[in-house]
Amino acid sequence: MIQDLEKTLWATADKLRNNMDAAEYKHIVLGLIFLKYISDSFEELHSKLLEDKLSDPEDKDEYLAENVFFVPPTARWKYLQYERAKLPTIGKDIDDAMDAIEKENPNLKGVLPKDYARPALDKKRLGELIDLIGNIGFNEPGQKSKDLLGRVYEYFLGMFADAEGKRGGQFYTPESIVKLLVEMLEPYNGRIYDGCCGSGGMFVQSEKFIDAHGGRLDDISVYGQESNPTTYRLAKMNLAIRGIDAKIELGDTFHNDRHKDLQVDYAIMNPPFNISDYGAESLQDSHMWKYGVPPSSNANYGWLQLVINKLSPNGVAGIVLANGSMTSNSGGENEIRKNMILDGVVDCMVALPTQLFFNTQIPACLWFLARNRTNGKLRNRKDEILFIDARKFGSLVTRKNKAFNDEDITKIAEVYHNWRNKDGKYEDIQGFCKSATLKEVEENNFVLTPGRYVGTEDIEDDGVSFEDKVAVISENLKSHFEQSIELQERIKLNLKKVGIEL
Repeated sequence: MIQDLEKTLWATADKLRNNMDAAEYKHIVLGLIFLKYISDSFEELHSKLLEDKLSDPEDKDEYLAENVFFVPPTARWKYLQYERAKLPTIGKDIDDAMDAIEKENPNLKGVLPKDYARPALDKKRLGELIDLIGNIGFNEPGQKSKDLLGRVYEYFLGMFADAEGKRGGQFYTPESIVKLLVEMLEPYNGRIYDGCCGSGGMFVQSEKFIDAHGGRLDDISVYGQESNPTTYRLAKMNLAIRGIDAKIELGDTFHNDRHKDLQVDYAIMNPPFNISDYGAESLQDSHMWKYGVPPSSNANYGWLQLVINKLSPNGVAGIVLANGSMTSNSGGENEIRKNMILDGVVDCMVALPTQLFFNTQIPACLWFLARNRTNGKLRNRKDEILFIDARKFGSLVTRKNKAFNDEDITKIAEVYHNWRNKDGKYEDIQGFCKSATLKEVEENNFVLTPGRYVGTEDIEDDGVSFEDKVAVISENLKSHFEQSIELQERIKLNLKKVGIEL
């Protein structure tokens, strides 16, 4: 029933989009869902306070005490939907509502979208969208309004990422990948960190994991950082809807680390693949480069070492990276990888199937790192690395994208748990998983491609099919072409400033 509701809401909202770009429309819809959520939470407590003769339902402190956002009268959903939605001024009314909420709730300052009054936004369609979102949460048996809104928000995030294609991956990691990372790491309690947190999906899935296993949300502390201001605001709203008190900061993680001295129990990250413009020149003497200075042409080994630097003495991490990170020899990456392996921080490698991501056809893998693999809590694994080849897992959920189902996730995670737990009954499975010794890894020149170890017929160095290689080459050529056009435009602009016009 909930899935049907999500699909119906999306289809209707997408129809209202008309010719508006998904990247732009996303903020309109998600901002309204957030406004509906905090208004519903406010109204629920407001009704209880009305029944209590000793309480003042308009006292902001009453809501602060219950960790509920205070919503002023002109920002409450009922007022906006039933008194303002059909008026031509509805755009300004919503902007004013967002302003009023930020003034009453300082922790939301600068987070909420306030661009609903712009002339290009069709106010009739905006009113229809308000009516549509106004129906979420009502007359749904067994569903709390705010739980349902959280589900819809998360569903819409994924659908917008799909609609945006390549750009959508900047703010959203597909749910099944996040779920696999969390199921393997099992973040029951402690500090959780994501240095490029996007819209906060890693934290949302961690909260779901804790809830599913009977834990308490109070047992975790959440820390994140995001460099894109728009995506940062999405994350703040996404986590506020879930009631997750996260310390999310805005800034470039490499150059302006807002959690510089933080040591965490879990790091879960999906950094951008193969980025070359990360300002490596000013990071040459960084304290993070314990295993070697990463090349300026690729940040993959910068992210890996940044994460290791963030881990507490017994901390663990799960990171999504491009497949090339497992085999690359350029810029000294092979030496960095060798040093990490010999130091014993590489715990497990998982090869992923293609088509899992909205934003790239580049094949990806998961790195699992551990600062201390001899701490006694788990089995001593210091001379072993687990390799899992999951390329045959997952099934198509759209014409172009795959996802892991719950059975896939359970099977992959259980192999890892059985291997690292003291009482685990692990066995190598031909073509799927292999516990390799460091000697075997050394004999393979410290290449970490699971296909090298698990016994598959595919013995290519990078474990990538011919079709995937063509897709990667095509994508790289397209990217270089786009960069070339952008560079030409910048040159023209600079020449124009000095009086030369081409």
